[in-house]
Amino acid sequence: MPPSPVAKPKRSKAQQRAESLEQILDAAEYLFSKRGIYGVTLKDVAQRVGVHTSLLHYYFEDKRDLFDAVVKRRAPRTAEGRMQAMDAYERQANGQPTVEGALHAYLDTDLDLYINGGEGLRNYAAMGAIIANTAEGAEVLDTHFDAVVLRLLGLLKQAMPDCSDEDIFWGYHFVSGALMLTLARTGRIDKLSGGLCRSDDYAAVKARMATFMAGGFIATCRARAEARTSENQAADI
Repeated sequence: MPPSPVAKPKRSKAQQRAESLEQILDAAEYLFSKRGIYGVTLKDVAQRVGVHTSLLHYYFEDKRDLFDAVVKRRAPRTAEGRMQAMDAYERQANGQPTVEGALHAYLDTDLDLYINGGEGLRNYAAMGAIIANTAEGAEVLDTHFDAVVLRLLGLLKQAMPDCSDEDIFWGYHFVSGALMLTLARTGRIDKLSGGLCRSDDYAAVKARMATFMAGGFIATCRARAEARTSENQAADI
């Protein structure tokens, strides 16, 4: 006589609610990563999950409330990882950080997360890249990531004490733009390179980005310093 099948333990209502909420957040994250904030409705999310829109209203007041929840679910993981990496690098540098070292600490930890973290985290990254180009989205990112950015800028100022704050801020602006384009996974570099490069090849980006950006920081700060020296000399004549 075959053994009786083992009955699966019945899930509690709390477990069912938690699973339902995760499904909703996953679906919303995916859709936001493809369409941004304004291209998604609560009905779109409900249809992707396969539930009635009323269930989403049970959990969330409106689309903005849902969007905030999607961001908050993963933001601490990405922010805290980079903060810890920069803290560790500063201790290792013993008061003498380099531009490239600071950028590796800031960029590599996050890229590793998307290399190893699965499609959900990569969707989160793409969503962040899209929303960063909107005022509403940038405001949300400010709340979660300003402290991380300012931590990086502090390390860069230590590494380049003679570089003006203005040039360091512009340098970060360019780093951020390159990172957002990478995380957006648009596929453009795939087409331009004939498949030689892939927009989802975060390992290739990690091997190059910090070094490339460090060169830009250093060259720009040097050129700007030389320009200021020339201007001052001209003014003294």
